[in-house]
Amino acid sequence: MRRYLGLMLATVFFAFQLWTGVAQAAVLNEATRTVTLNGDGDTITLTRKQFEDGHKLFDSTCSTCHIGGVTKTNPSLDLADALKLANPARDNVESLVSFMKDPMTYDGEESIAEIHPSLKSSDIFPKMRNLTDDQLVNIAGYILVQPKVLGDRWGGGKIYF
Repeated sequence: MRRYLGLMLATVFFAFQLWTGVAQAAVLNEATRTVTLNGDGDTITLTRKQFEDGHKLFDSTCSTCHIGGVTKTNPSLDLADALKLANPARDNVESLVSFMKDPMTYDGEESIAEIHPSLKSSDIFPKMRNLTDDQLVNIAGYILVQPKVLGDRWGGGKIYF
């Protein structure tokens, strides 16, 4: 009986993955995958592979604290809005990569590498240890695409998850 219950659960999860994968594919056109590269307003268009890689890496390294774009330590901040309002603004790929290398406080005054996972603190946060610059770009791109795909659900918190 347990075996059948496990098989049924696996089937439901597999079917859900197929359904959500198809929905995401329809939304991930070139315009959706185009995000701001830097503070000068230059843009970059992620390939589907970069987006998918960023999604997997975000899930494995960032989602412990930022599942669905929420900041667990301060649920009133969501990644979509908070990135724009930080100093310097972190709403572009280059600034997010810089943050993942050496995170700073919201006002940009002090390093918070001891408490926020980063390459600088990879001895404390081993999930960050082997990330390359290309992988950081993919994670940043994924973070910036999500508000376009999910809208208010990205960072919406408990009402959606």
